[in-house]
Amino acid sequence: MPVTTIHVPVLLKETLEALDIQTGGRYIDCTVGAGGHAEAILQRSAPGGQLLGIDADPVAIALAQENLASFSNSALIVNDNFVNLSQICSSHDFKPVNGILFDLGLSSMQLSESGHGFSFQHGAPLDMRFDPNQVLSAADIINQYSEADLARILFEFGEETHSRQIAHLIVRARPIYTTDQLASLIEHTFPKHSRIHPATKTFQALRIAVNEELRHLESALQQSLELLGNGGSLVVISYHSLEDRLVKNFMRRESAGCICPPSLPQCICHHQPRLKLVHKQVIVPSLAEEKVNPRSRSAKLRVAERIISCEEWPEAACRFRVSAGKERGIVRKTAKKYLSFGTTLNLN
Repeated sequence: MPVTTIHVPVLLKETLEALDIQTGGRYIDCTVGAGGHAEAILQRSAPGGQLLGIDADPVAIALAQENLASFSNSALIVNDNFVNLSQICSSHDFKPVNGILFDLGLSSMQLSESGHGFSFQHGAPLDMRFDPNQVLSAADIINQYSEADLARILFEFGEETHSRQIAHLIVRARPIYTTDQLASLIEHTFPKHSRIHPATKTFQALRIAVNEELRHLESALQQSLELLGNGGSLVVISYHSLEDRLVKNFMRRESAGCICPPSLPQCICHHQPRLKLVHKQVIVPSLAEEKVNPRSRSAKLRVAERIISCEEWPEAACRFRVSAGKERGIVRKTAKKYLSFGTTLNLN
């Protein structure tokens, strides 16, 4: 049964502007959650707009289907992990697309009501799986991994400076099966000296490790390049430094004309930019939004636009080689012909 909750989409106005919503456009929400962003995208792209919503959490899927019921002819909601993005789009003939959104991190629903152990503020089993069918849980990592592996996970995925001490504490206190057990253990050893709970980084690290979030994100971002049409928007909202750094580096790399090491005297990579950075600076919530929605405080939005070089186009497009003054116009006409967004979606 869907969980009743109030969901406030983060950076909604900025997200819609970054996606550059078009009437009749086709969009993917890779983390549809309760459907807040998805609903706004469908409203702005009407009439004729189409949306593919993806989420690994079946509870979120049920809630999104309920909240988007009035758009049943325009929205397709899929319970899957966005690491399978290309496969999902191929299965539903949903490409190319005008825009792809990743709203990363946890929803308020998952933190407060799921009972899956994402938050140390509520006693719950140490689970932390987005997909309940997944085998590995946080309890498995806490109770079965070696002290060295635990320390590595806490340091790499939580940027925890006390990773070795916390790993040692965990191993000595095993077995640990609940969130309050783990949070209490850490808090008693490292008392709270700021508004950030001393167990915050440990819980972040465990969640990322359980769900392989960074590896899945890197893969999905790469797949998005094959799904976006020319001029399509890639929009990512992240909530911690590891995610944001990964997104920033990916967008910078794919927007660069050369990715050779600086030590090389000349370029040998022949890298072709596939993205154009729309904003050089990261977009963050306004003070007004932070006041209304404290969860938005750590959000960072980055946006890039897909550009498709002649080398990526069908062979016929590359036959149009003319003088530099006329080439751009012919290139654009060719792109429209071969990279049409006009395919209709069959939702039956």
